[in-house]
Amino acid sequence: MIASVGVRHRGRISAALCLSVLALIPAQRASAADCPGHPDALGTSRTLVVDPREYPIIGTMQYAKTLPLQDHEVVLTFDDGPIPKNSYQVLQILADQCVKATFFLVGAQARANPGGVRKVRDAGHTVATHTQNHPSNMQRMPIDRAQKEIDDGIASVTAALADGTGPAPFFRIPGLGRNDAIETYAESKGIQVWSADFPADDWRRVSPQRVYDLAIQRLEAKGKGILLLHDIQARTVAALPKILQTLKARGYRIVHVVPATPERPATPTEPQQWQLHPTSETVAISRWPKVPNFAYAATSALPAPAWFDFDWRDAELGILTRRMRGVPLAQRTQWPRELVVAENGAATVLPVPAASLFNMPESTGVTMLGTLRRTEQAAQAALEAEASARLAPVQPGKSRRPARGALTQQAHGGQTTAKPAAHQSRHAAHAGRGVPQQAVQGKKKPRSVRVAGLKKR
Repeated sequence: MIASVGVRHRGRISAALCLSVLALIPAQRASAADCPGHPDALGTSRTLVVDPREYPIIGTMQYAKTLPLQDHEVVLTFDDGPIPKNSYQVLQILADQCVKATFFLVGAQARANPGGVRKVRDAGHTVATHTQNHPSNMQRMPIDRAQKEIDDGIASVTAALADGTGPAPFFRIPGLGRNDAIETYAESKGIQVWSADFPADDWRRVSPQRVYDLAIQRLEAKGKGILLLHDIQARTVAALPKILQTLKARGYRIVHVVPATPERPATPTEPQQWQLHPTSETVAISRWPKVPNFAYAATSALPAPAWFDFDWRDAELGILTRRMRGVPLAQRTQWPRELVVAENGAATVLPVPAASLFNMPESTGVTMLGTLRRTEQAAQAALEAEASARLAPVQPGKSRRPARGALTQQAHGGQTTAKPAAHQSRHAAHAGRGVPQQAVQGKKKPRSVRVAGLKKR
């Protein structure tokens, strides 16, 4: 019964919270679109209150963290002002769209045009600082000079406001020339260093169309973030109306950032929201439980190992040294003893293999190989004999024909064959390809003159 009542109670609370959130959404949209004389204005969707000490450096162009924005939310920032000619036009364009932004003002400009600083404040924008003289090499300056630039810039803007208040604790380094010393000093002063998520390159010598293209393309690529612009540039004044119109047409929303105060606490956020693209909830690591902070009851430390514990050869020497000095020995680790397996008395005896298992009778292939070798040896001997006969000198009155016939008969197994000399020579050369040609041609004898057939006259 108690459990059912608790469930009903929690259900009523959840329903009430949902109704309150739904009730706030139309009011927020109405306030964003409530722009007198401009019913189609972009407006400012919400105000984000941040504590500079919680995340002292932001902007993914240089840092891992950025403002906790939702998808399609944009924060507009303007640097280097105020200059009356162009900065006042930027203020009017933003007023026509009921858009709030953050202005990083240069101290020297604020001292020369204090009325421009008050115009930025009176329009509801956030007033931040951008050093005193806008040095282009601040990251290479000595830290004492860099600190003076920061402090003097804050003092000049504070004097221009002339209402006893100071600028917001937001600071942007000129040219985004960061270094660790500058960031450490700003953090010690409670100042949040702003980089950006994407620029529009409006400080370069480009056309207003190029400024517009870069701003929209880079915003579309990231989906949300801090846009860096310069209110002192005429090309920015020309491109800004089209940028705001495109933001509204594509469903982007403007977020105004202000610092937290004792009367205005910071907007509740989660750490992953300060990433440009937080890890999805479908990824296991994002849902992994956090490691708790354990409170250990006993914190006794284990004894440090002795030097001889790392080498078995020095173990006995270390033990002897300790015994001589009276140092108590560390308790040895009880290693598991070697298990002795009892032998079985009735072991099975395998039979002795028979001698016939090792006899390998010659196969038919081995016998045929021996017969073939003997035939080749006989043919080779016949060819060598014929070659020797051809190289022997011919005596007068004798002919080669009987010798050739005998050799032919010997090479063919005793059958006499009467073949011409030229044909027999080709046959011998064909049959004796294996005989080296150098052996036959090694000795060249002179031609003999046949005198057997001559008759005396």
